[in-house]
Amino acid sequence: MTTVEGKVVAITGASSGIGEATALMLAARGAKVVLGARRRDRLEALVARIAAAGGEAIWVPTDVRQRNDLSNLVSRAYDSYGKLDVLVSNAGIGPISPLDELRVDEWDDMIDVNLKGVLYGIAAALPLFRSQGFGHFVNIASTAAYRIKPTMAVYAASKLGVCAVSEGLRQEAGDKVRVTVISPGFTQTNFADSMTNQEVKAQINASMDQFAMSPDAIARAIAFAIEQPADVDVSEIVVRPTAQGA
Repeated sequence: MTTVEGKVVAITGASSGIGEATALMLAARGAKVVLGARRRDRLEALVARIAAAGGEAIWVPTDVRQRNDLSNLVSRAYDSYGKLDVLVSNAGIGPISPLDELRVDEWDDMIDVNLKGVLYGIAAALPLFRSQGFGHFVNIASTAAYRIKPTMAVYAASKLGVCAVSEGLRQEAGDKVRVTVISPGFTQTNFADSMTNQEVKAQINASMDQFAMSPDAIARAIAFAIEQPADVDVSEIVVRPTAQGA
């Protein structure tokens, strides 16, 4: 097994939750992290925290709905460090609700962030990975992709899309580019913040309070996939709280 030390890792959705935990963990293990998110104040604070602990990080304002923002994130990583080893496409939202409520704008947002954001990351990083002869996509999906539940149809569809695109990319990638899907179960994040259906939001928050796992659990899974030798591709990892039944 190799290590993450010296690797350049770009992370979307890096200002909180899984992205923040991953940034802290990888930086502590010697990676150079390039952090993308919309909340600049949180990115600045996170970079300062990493630097204070002796790590190395930079931040780039990134809205994954904007293709140019993903291109800028990848370019900044390469311009700053001369390479990009890993792109972690973590940004995601989940304003789930019954389909009967016809919250079409929220459906659009989930597709734009959760699925198109991953595609825009691929479009930005794949040419660089091809030209430098190595690279690793780590795409964050969800256990919602494996069991469809009421209120979660569109969210699940977006995450199923991430799985489908990732598998197709893995088969096309050849022996130089690795592709990993990480599918978290209930995790202590701000997942419910984007929900406008208050009943569903209360249900999700109750489940979070009861048994959600720390985002560090997902950060460890990401680190595990990255640490493998170049000829080993960890294609998929599902991580659930022990108490989560499905």
